[in-house]
Amino acid sequence: MSDWNTAIINEFRENNGKVGGAFEGAPMVLVHHVGRKSGTAYVTPMMYLPDEDDEKTIYVFASKAGAPTNPAWYHNLVAAGTARVEVGSDTYDVGVRELVGPERDRVFDEQARRYPGFAGYAEKVAGIRTIPVLALRRD
Repeated sequence: MSDWNTAIINEFRENNGKVGGAFEGAPMVLVHHVGRKSGTAYVTPMMYLPDEDDEKTIYVFASKAGAPTNPAWYHNLVAAGTARVEVGSDTYDVGVRELVGPERDRVFDEQARRYPGFAGYAEKVAGIRTIPVLALRRD
């Protein structure tokens, strides 16, 4: 997985935030976070959904491709409450907030409408977990 992430990170940085392959045309962000147990610094590429009413906010989805557990980056971000992101050629700090209830459902449903793979991930984990949605808001 780290080699796959490294290739995406390198392509993202070489092309001002754009990548090809399965993510071609999708909005991508690099999220910098620190392991809550290890203290190790990580960079994780992921798709995001921009907030249409607040240009300072983007949403990320802890889908882990429909795995039964949440990804480590989700736990790291929630524990820290802050992160650093790269969007396009811009890098900035963000506050992290988990969405719940109808707000979470509205944002997740919009992502699944735009990118049906997310609906498939939700189907895979139905009855096991609800895919978390995090709001990353520019400080």
